Amino acid sequence: MTADATVVRAVLFDRDGTLVADVPGNTDWRRVEPMPTAYDALDQVRGCGLKTAVVTNQSALGRGELAWPQLRRINARVEELLGPLDTWVVCPHDRDFGCRCRKPRPGLVLEAARRLKVRPTECAVIGDIGSDMAAARAAGAVSVLVPTPQTLPEEVAAAPLVAPDLLSAVRTVLGSPA
Repeated sequence: MTADATVVRAVLFDRDGTLVADVPGNTDWRRVEPMPTAYDALDQVRGCGLKTAVVTNQSALGRGELAWPQLRRINARVEELLGPLDTWVVCPHDRDFGCRCRKPRPGLVLEAARRLKVRPTECAVIGDIGSDMAAARAAGAVSVLVPTPQTLPEEVAAAPLVAPDLLSAVRTVLGSPA
């Protein structure tokens, strides 16, 4: 199955568990490790001329466990390892804050689309958990789930598209054979 019913102009990636290994509570850029196939996946997206963004919940900011300079250094390390991304959209709020940006709400996707100057329906969101898929759905974007050991079985069952790895997810979005 492909995402060919929609013209995709931008691919939005979750950060932890999707582009890089999920290290709970990570405040150290030296612990950033790309997920398998992440470099090749981004290379394909860029090769097609699509825009890129990261949409990420980072509630450690709101809880005071992580400072903005630390987050910027971690994100810079992601770009050092995987190449530049067009924009980063971060929700710093804890899940109890009630903001509009924290996934599963659509705020991060909508803001990324605005910054990239595309419609939300022209975006594809690739993530590793159900809240990534829900945010995409709420914004009208295509979504592909790349399960990890943290992904719940019901999240896999509910996902509109599922891929075994990030490169396969990108190929699904691009309409290429996975």
